[in-house]
Amino acid sequence: METQTAIRKPTPAGIVRWTVVLWLIAGGIINYLDRAVLSIAAPSMITELGLTRTDIGLLGTVFAWTYAVMQLPAGWLIDRLGAKRIFALAMTLWSAATIATGAVSSLAALLASRFVLGIGEAPCFPTFAKLTTVWFPRAERGLAAGLWDSSSKFGPAIAPIVLVNLLVVLGWRPLFYLAGSLGLVYALVFWIFYRDPAAERRLTASERTYIAAGGGMEEQKSAVSLAIWSALFRNRTVWAMIGGYFCTIWIWNIFLVFLPLYLVDRFHLSLSQLGLYASIPWLGGACGEILSGFVGKQVVERGLTTSIDCKRYTIMVCSLLAGVVVAYLPGVTTVWGAIALMTAALFLISAITGSAWALSSDVAPVGLTASVGAIQNFGGYFGGALSPWLTGSIVDRTGSYGLAFTTGAIIAAGAAVFYMLGVRKPIVLDAQ
Repeated sequence: METQTAIRKPTPAGIVRWTVVLWLIAGGIINYLDRAVLSIAAPSMITELGLTRTDIGLLGTVFAWTYAVMQLPAGWLIDRLGAKRIFALAMTLWSAATIATGAVSSLAALLASRFVLGIGEAPCFPTFAKLTTVWFPRAERGLAAGLWDSSSKFGPAIAPIVLVNLLVVLGWRPLFYLAGSLGLVYALVFWIFYRDPAAERRLTASERTYIAAGGGMEEQKSAVSLAIWSALFRNRTVWAMIGGYFCTIWIWNIFLVFLPLYLVDRFHLSLSQLGLYASIPWLGGACGEILSGFVGKQVVERGLTTSIDCKRYTIMVCSLLAGVVVAYLPGVTTVWGAIALMTAALFLISAITGSAWALSSDVAPVGLTASVGAIQNFGGYFGGALSPWLTGSIVDRTGSYGLAFTTGAIIAAGAAVFYMLGVRKPIVLDAQ
């Protein structure tokens, strides 16, 4: 477990560990592509099925609440049974739920499909956090997490460009069929070809030594008792991570569910225009996550600070700036002005999410990385699940997104308080 002394720059060795990030990026892109299909299809679904913007927000909220609650058993199962097995099963389930969404017509059936989607998608990012501790030394985990979590921005960025064109030609239902089928194919390929470090023949002896020296190499499966697992909820650090991630996911969910619809409602964009405009902010998010991870890696390797403190300061600065940027968004009157501010906001928010996931691997007890990451994610999405429904209700009643963005700005800035004051050292459990 990391102490509060700075880490000196190690000698790099080999690149096989970085190829694993490609597996995670691909899986994460599909994960968020399946979530983002709803936001692209929403205008057509509203017209064809007679839905309201509150209904669309409710679909986002049901998914987010289910996703949040299922984080808890997901993290426990990953730590107990292994990342590969749980991830392949989960991806199969969420892909089937995506396909089912395109086949139903009632609000109740749509809610049911989003419920199952939340169950299936819950293990995805806790799995990635677990695999990061296996494949990477501590100094590189921030960059690795930034790379794979950037998939949560590339997915929504790719979705408008690809899916809007398909929507014009095929209609909204085939979007769900295609996205779900892609996930089923990936799940099969991952199950057949992915190997843990111990079974990966391409790893050289020097790279194995380098990973192991930094705390990686073997996946720690934990036969964790209920007493030890529940002890995480009595730890101050864990609750600070829950609170900080709630602040981040609140505004994140507003963008994820409503960004395309906001551009249509506010600036009356056509579908052909929407594909380009709606993708740009998410590309900014991907850049923010990768850049923050790269800078953090350099800072830690040069011995300027510890891995934990580097991520805490990144989150503090980015959350405060994100609050300022989002607060200005309601006053913008041009589409390019809105795009610029949303791009800046997602750049900053993404730097927070990547740092938060990497932070969970730094502070977690041995064998409990997935559990700690999942509990943090649970807190974020359980509270943040309210934001899509509340945003839809505000827009239906006022005809404006202004109050939703202003509230989101204040909440986003609150992440700085939780992470700076509450996450200072590794978690020590009071039950063993």
